[in-house]
Amino acid sequence: MPDLVLDSVETLGLRPTGALLSLNSYENRVYQIGVEGEAPIIAKFYRPYRWSREAILEEHLFCAELSEAEIPLIAPLQIGGETLHEYGGFLFSLYERRGGRAPEPGNLDQIERLGQLLGRLHLVGATRLFTARREISIASYGREPRNFLLENEWIPSHLVSQYRQTTDDLLALIGDKFNELGKLNSIRIHGDFHMGNILYRDEMAYVLDFDDCCNGPRIQDIWMLFSGDRQEMAVQVLTFLEAYETFCDFPRQELSLVECFRSLRMLHYSAWLARRWRDPAFPTHFSWFNTESYWQSQLSALEEQISLLNEEFSIPL
Repeated sequence: MPDLVLDSVETLGLRPTGALLSLNSYENRVYQIGVEGEAPIIAKFYRPYRWSREAILEEHLFCAELSEAEIPLIAPLQIGGETLHEYGGFLFSLYERRGGRAPEPGNLDQIERLGQLLGRLHLVGATRLFTARREISIASYGREPRNFLLENEWIPSHLVSQYRQTTDDLLALIGDKFNELGKLNSIRIHGDFHMGNILYRDEMAYVLDFDDCCNGPRIQDIWMLFSGDRQEMAVQVLTFLEAYETFCDFPRQELSLVECFRSLRMLHYSAWLARRWRDPAFPTHFSWFNTESYWQSQLSALEEQISLLNEEFSIPL
């Protein structure tokens, strides 16, 4: 793989020094590559068969639209008029290397800036929908992952019945919550907007990694930004929304879906790990997955989500 990585960059007219550093990424393969006479670059090799060429190009086009709107992000570099390249059967893209730090959880000044940033991002995202990328929904993030786990016998046999009943109850509750609000308005969203995908540099927040961008409700890009107890989260949400709504309206009824989306993410994450388990990197870095204690803890966590969904989650607005 190292030779393939260096050769692929060389085909684009760059001269790699041979310095190659593998970076922390599980879905794709990401490398920092030294280039003669220039700053190092970042190369991302897409996991085969995960996204179609059309879906990746939609991601790149979205990034280009956001850049044109002067929204700070790390967008793929255009080389020879193209952002997506192919070598040795692999699709890849190149990025400028940027240093920085992650936001501080609960920092209200930073949350205000993130509200402004995401409001501007969603303003662009709302202009049209993706056509080649997925829609985040109860089916795609809940039922399908849950069925995959059951049908492929990932759940220990003595826990199958309990897992099936718990997830049946959970998905039914989530369905009820969605039905109470009626049809949600989908726009193009980042899809995985959490603190690990935001980089602070020179007091400016940059958005990273649009690999999971999709069509979906605005709340999916918002709920992972808040931390602490219920009262602390309420202050953070209000600070965020005041900044967000400077640029873009937010349907505040979607706040009632926070625990729904947390639950869906839990189901999706377990299935994501299971689907990738044949990749040698996964058993190495996620050795706790698919153990007896993992599935017991998942059941406890899912049952807790049922309790939370039966409560009235309210933010004083």
